[in-house]
Amino acid sequence: MVVRLFAPDRNRSVVDRDVARPPSEVAAPVGSHHRSENQILGDGLDGQQRLTTLTILLSVLRDLTEDPELRGDLDRLVMEPGAKIRGLAPRPRLTLRSRDADFFEKYVQTKGAVGTLLTLKEEALRTDAQKAVLRNATVLHQSLTAVTEERRLELAQMLAERTFLVVVSTPDLDSAHRIFSVMNSRGLDLSPTDIFKSQIIGDLGAEASEACATTWEHAEEMLGRDDFAELFLHLRMIFAKKRAEQELLKEFPEQVLSRYFPGRAEVFVHDVVRPYAEAYAQIREARYESASGAEAVNAWFRRLQQVDNYDWRPAALWVLRHHEDDPAWLDTFMRALERLSASMFVRRVYTTPRVTHGTPSCFGSSTTDWASTPRLSS
Repeated sequence: MVVRLFAPDRNRSVVDRDVARPPSEVAAPVGSHHRSENQILGDGLDGQQRLTTLTILLSVLRDLTEDPELRGDLDRLVMEPGAKIRGLAPRPRLTLRSRDADFFEKYVQTKGAVGTLLTLKEEALRTDAQKAVLRNATVLHQSLTAVTEERRLELAQMLAERTFLVVVSTPDLDSAHRIFSVMNSRGLDLSPTDIFKSQIIGDLGAEASEACATTWEHAEEMLGRDDFAELFLHLRMIFAKKRAEQELLKEFPEQVLSRYFPGRAEVFVHDVVRPYAEAYAQIREARYESASGAEAVNAWFRRLQQVDNYDWRPAALWVLRHHEDDPAWLDTFMRALERLSASMFVRRVYTTPRVTHGTPSCFGSSTTDWASTPRLSS
């Protein structure tokens, strides 16, 4: 049986897992697949991280063994053998997302490459996924070098004979997500942003999909997973201009994504996700830059961070996104926003007025024509 699985760009990135417990079952619901009598080719929706860890484990075992026959057996589990007579080169059985695929093949799946991987510096790696691969490979290598060749052989035999790849194929992405939520007992839960990403990237062609996935992942890595999810709560407020009434997973597609589907998913990534993520990072780290007046704006960001809530952030995000080139305007607006937020903090105003009070006064009638002047009242 020939099995080759691909992690499409719409998937979330590889993150650290507990590698101390080797997986006895690898679940991989497949969003789209081709299956014949002797091969399975498909895009894996779930199970990517377990498959990645399993591949790292097999590669470490392969590169540690001194038995050439065992090394060949393990390599065939990692790489599909080529055929010289047919002009076919060896191919990885697991292909990660385009951003990490070459790195994973070069430093993990290629025979003898793990030693080179372990010499790399984590801070020099481009993505969080690559850093996670290095950390996991380091832990596995340290653990396996501490045991005898015989024990490593027993582990390899267990992996070959008692580890099962369960491929669950589904007709569409929605049903795959439903199955994921039922089967995902060990891995990270899908966050709303993971689901939004799959919908947005899945709406694009191959070339645009890769570019937008790279932009999306850069934004997520810049903010971190938790703050990136927080950004989408603020985006919902910016577009809807009212307090949330239901969970984000239900409201965001209706209130925000509906403006970009179908046909404008690329615009959402480049005109909404990227610039608002950059604005979020500037506010969080108080690192707004301008030829003049930047320090005054950053001082307001630092003061606002001292308030015990973040209800001011949607307004701050919007004005920084749309008035970034006007530091004097930003200074005036942020002064008013800080005064309003501090006043509500001192008066212990509860959530609903905090969320709704400033929003209509600084956001106009549409998402493209808001706030010609910085007017906030208390």
